[in-house]
Amino acid sequence: MADSSEPSSDSTLTLASDQSQPSNSEQLHDAFFFVLPYLPLYELLAMSLVCKSLNDALNDDVLPWLNLLVEGPLSSKLTDQILIRIAAKANGRLSSLALMNCKNITDIGLQKVVEENPFIDKLYIPACTGITPEGVLSAVKILCQGSHNLSILRINGIYNFKKQHMDTLASYLTKDQNQPLKELQKQHPIFYHERFSFSAFKPKESHQIIDLQTCPMCFEVRMVYDCPRGKCKRKECRACTLCIPRCENCGGCIRSLVASGGTDFLCSECWFQFPKCSVCEKPYCKQHNNWWCNETTPGFLLQLYDENFVDYYLYSDIVF
Repeated sequence: MADSSEPSSDSTLTLASDQSQPSNSEQLHDAFFFVLPYLPLYELLAMSLVCKSLNDALNDDVLPWLNLLVEGPLSSKLTDQILIRIAAKANGRLSSLALMNCKNITDIGLQKVVEENPFIDKLYIPACTGITPEGVLSAVKILCQGSHNLSILRINGIYNFKKQHMDTLASYLTKDQNQPLKELQKQHPIFYHERFSFSAFKPKESHQIIDLQTCPMCFEVRMVYDCPRGKCKRKECRACTLCIPRCENCGGCIRSLVASGGTDFLCSECWFQFPKCSVCEKPYCKQHNNWWCNETTPGFLLQLYDENFVDYYLYSDIVF
């Protein structure tokens, strides 16, 4: 049974954003102030509920709030009002804003935060379906005023982006560049099998200014991937995955699809390298080897997670 004293994500967001808790007023150790900037948002908000001393320390210190990253489990609970209150703790000095899959955030909330923090350098809003292309254009326009400019913009998963939207974004993002955005994107390729390694605030970040591009084959605005193979048989191997399927393991383009289980595909070279189930002959790949196969047990074991990704069940195709 869960401990009722542990704060839920709802109470953490609603209470910790600006509410003080009465408690003892003992002075905090100096080491706390070195740790606070490295804590995730959920821990920061939870710590502000512990005692008045911690709450005051977080409210008085700007450094922990300069890079705001909102991810699960807070993503589904975040609203415009709560985002504005949390972003206000940076006192207009917010440097990076990452809203990962925050479906309740709208153009109004994003616009308000951007107006109060015009020096944001990195903006991540992937899968924020409540934000429209017009809202993104308005925010980017504010962040690219004067001599300031965005270095990274991530908007994959926002609906209804068209070519005219991308052209407008390109004019904002490359106002100080000597080359058009299309040429700059080609200088820093994105490979399909590395797409999960690029995330907010991690050192291994793609040098692409913006993640979405216009596919050169279908001319739709999607994620466009390059082929990692030095010598590719295709004349043009740069396209979205709907035009050119990609191998889940190596990221190369494939012509004959080989299923790897689920909706993933492997090229023939990678398919031959992986161990197969002796019943269905489906291999596992590097994207799934943390949860597909348990090599310490006999047979080919597949872990089937439930919808909450908490408990799982083991299914064996081979019984010894």
